[in-house]
Amino acid sequence: MRIALLITPFTDQNLQRAAQIGVTDIVSVYPGLDLNYLLELRKRVESFGLRLSAVERLLPTLKFIHNLPGRDQQIEDFKTLIRNMGKAGVSTLCYSWMPADDWQRTDLEAAERGGAKVTAFEQDKPSSVPTDTGYRKESNDSTSAERLWGNLEYFLKEVVPVAEESGVKLSMHPDDPPVENLRGQPQIMTSPEAYERMVKIVESPSNGICLCQGTMAASAREYDIPATIKRLAPYINYAHFRDVVGSGSSFRESFHDNGKSDMVACMNAYHEAGIDCPIRPDHVPTLAGETNEYPGYHMLGRLWAVGYMRGLMQAVESQKP
Repeated sequence: MRIALLITPFTDQNLQRAAQIGVTDIVSVYPGLDLNYLLELRKRVESFGLRLSAVERLLPTLKFIHNLPGRDQQIEDFKTLIRNMGKAGVSTLCYSWMPADDWQRTDLEAAERGGAKVTAFEQDKPSSVPTDTGYRKESNDSTSAERLWGNLEYFLKEVVPVAEESGVKLSMHPDDPPVENLRGQPQIMTSPEAYERMVKIVESPSNGICLCQGTMAASAREYDIPATIKRLAPYINYAHFRDVVGSGSSFRESFHDNGKSDMVACMNAYHEAGIDCPIRPDHVPTLAGETNEYPGYHMLGRLWAVGYMRGLMQAVESQKP
């Protein structure tokens, strides 16, 4: 496993900090469709001794998720992004099939250890959305689960061959929160079974998953996360390392060492399965002195999380016979 970081804000100082604390891989949000921009971004990252290895978040996807007007053009744009990533040597594209804009929370300032701020979700409260792709569904009608699956099949049959040709690994992120119905809109990517169904639609190393531990841990089904990692290991192209307290319709995020999961066993599961892909700390608490302008994505919590992850990795690797 290689520790990756999605940096907010994306400054040279934060890139240098990432290199200093032992990060090897950098993740970019959606870079647009300009190949030259992506090549310059890679050059900038590499100037700090780091590798630009993944793209995720803020991707324009809702037209093909819901089969809205402009679907095929949005798929063609997605293919262009994949081809550009291949040309730039960026190997991993993390996306989701979330029918809303992005991950959903109802509280952006829930209390964690020492007064740190984390995000939380309560099913019966209105959303307080921390991120927005800038595009909303053009219809108030919900898209059925059956139609979401049909739209996904159409999409995968179009884009997976392009990903194979480009040397890019697609990594499906689960719906967050992992509830089957979010305010009247069905969601389909909420379980290991859904992941297994998805990868069988087009069987390819380029059609894989992002194993988001925190999302799986938040499920009402109370999954054994280390066992889930081992179960889905053949399909894991990317991973998010985080945890929560609570589950189902009520949960909050936590420090990585203060949640419900056995994080030592989780890291050991990746190691035992022989998984070698980027893994990032994902959402982190906002600490004292930070503005909480970017809930889950401030830098102090990331610095702490990377140190914790590196310690776990070294401990797990030291157990080699």
